[in-house]
Amino acid sequence: MTAQPDHRDAVPPMRTLAELRTALSVWGLPGDAETFERELAAADLDDLTRVREITQAYRHRVLLRCDPQAMAALMRSTDDVAFELGQKMAERNAR
Repeated sequence: MTAQPDHRDAVPPMRTLAELRTALSVWGLPGDAETFERELAAADLDDLTRVREITQAYRHRVLLRCDPQAMAALMRSTDDVAFELGQKMAERNAR
């Protein structure tokens, strides 16, 4: 698993590709930094829209990783979410 900084409330700077690369190496999920590099290498760098889409996607991954509530939600099992959804639907139908 990727090493995590001590301060979970801090969002790393990601204004440049270098900063994003650093953030991915510290905050990213395993394999994020390598996948980011592969996607960026495969993109036509003259297609700024595609480059922006790639960088934004990985910035959002880092932001999710920095948010403890988001990570807790992502760690829930499918069965747990399905059970909770079923309960909420049953409550709504009972009204």
